[in-house]
Amino acid sequence: MSGRAQLFVLIIAVLTLAAILWLVRRGSLKERFALLWLAIGGGVFVLVLVRPWLDRLSEELGIRSGTTTLFLAAIIFLLGLILHLSVIISTLEEKVRDLAEAVALETAAREERDQELRGRSSE
Repeated sequence: MSGRAQLFVLIIAVLTLAAILWLVRRGSLKERFALLWLAIGGGVFVLVLVRPWLDRLSEELGIRSGTTTLFLAAIIFLLGLILHLSVIISTLEEKVRDLAEAVALETAAREERDQELRGRSSE
């Protein structure tokens, strides 16, 4: 990778890290996910600095290009991220269902109390 390309990727990584910190300070991004994104930004930063290591690893694995190894690692990481987010969505779905049931029961109980009060007041 040329010096200009490395500098460009480093600038993108630093801007990404800054954006993540800004989103956390605003409260738009929860700390739980901020750590994940900070790790991704830091990983990109480190990968630019250790590019020769990535190329050697690729050769050891029988892969012609370090870029291909990087894309393979990114795809595996993204699959793991999708699995993690699916678990979170499933958990939240259960919580929403439980809350909807609780609200329905509360609404039914309130309506029943209101009907009893109306029946008593009309007598």
